[in-house]
Amino acid sequence: MITLTDVYHVIAAIVPLYVAMIAAYVSLKWWKLFTPDQYSGINKFVAKFSIPLLSFQVISTNNPYKMNWKLACADFLQKLLAFIPLAVVAKIRSRGSLSWVITGLSLSTLPNTLILGIPLLKAMYGDEAVMILTQIVVLQSIIWNNLLLILYEVEATKESYVTTTSDVTELEAPQGVEPKAEGSEDVQIRNPRKAKILGILSTVGRRLIINPNTHATLTGLIWASIHFRWGVKFPKVVENSISILADGGLGMAMFSLGLFMASQASVIACGARKAVFAMVMKFIAGPGLMAVSAITLRLRGTLLKVAIVQAALPQGIVPFVFAKEYNIHPAILSTGVVFGLLIAVPIALAYYFLLAL
Repeated sequence: MITLTDVYHVIAAIVPLYVAMIAAYVSLKWWKLFTPDQYSGINKFVAKFSIPLLSFQVISTNNPYKMNWKLACADFLQKLLAFIPLAVVAKIRSRGSLSWVITGLSLSTLPNTLILGIPLLKAMYGDEAVMILTQIVVLQSIIWNNLLLILYEVEATKESYVTTTSDVTELEAPQGVEPKAEGSEDVQIRNPRKAKILGILSTVGRRLIINPNTHATLTGLIWASIHFRWGVKFPKVVENSISILADGGLGMAMFSLGLFMASQASVIACGARKAVFAMVMKFIAGPGLMAVSAITLRLRGTLLKVAIVQAALPQGIVPFVFAKEYNIHPAILSTGVVFGLLIAVPIALAYYFLLAL
């Protein structure tokens, strides 16, 4: 039974997020304390510094030897079920295909489990829910945030690479050249396509190697494996240094969101139609896909209920930070975060009572 104390803990988790966001909004909209360059620098700091440290903290404090692999498989299946139709629809529409796949995946499969989810689902299902949610957060940090980065890098590289290869082709193919022999045209078509794909993959690989999020994931996994196998601990000074920097990650991310909203003409930056799309993807498609995945893999009891309800939590802030960094539909994801938090509790309660029937 959810008590008033539980409600207070949930509100205490949500309000600080809005405080950070509103402070940023007022600072830019009314007080003009930041320039566009400074705003971009703040978002880059969050993407390249705060989020990697937060990911390291989450991953390194989770026991990798006690992961629930059935839950991990259900989580993977949910993402796969979301990816396939999004990719098909994007292919049919043939415009901005990958960018819409990225946005759809972010909206439907990456909930805000760390701040809001833990107190809310603990009130609903007890300490077992905290353990389950912690593992879901770890899976997001290890797999899905990094997959998002790969997709963002591919999209960013593909746009720039098309321009570069077009210029090179024009330079290498001057007018007046005699026609090639029969059959050579097919080779010419295939080779540039292969070269383009290899060039994109090579560029993406180099960027990921130097991305702090990649290093945070690997070092977090390595340290968790060492810590929980042999009981080795960080010195207190190292632990506190990581903690003080990582704890500001979510606050800075919400601050960046507030600056973005202040820079837009409307609070609903993406427009009413796309806002509705964001809410449908987040609160209907996400839980629906998780329910199908969990039931398919025969999750039962509290594990099944927590898996579904956590999928109905609002949009996570990390996908917005990445979207703003790569400038791929940040308006839609910002709307998903801001308005998702406002209606998250009643929607989560609706799923909670529905699953209790």
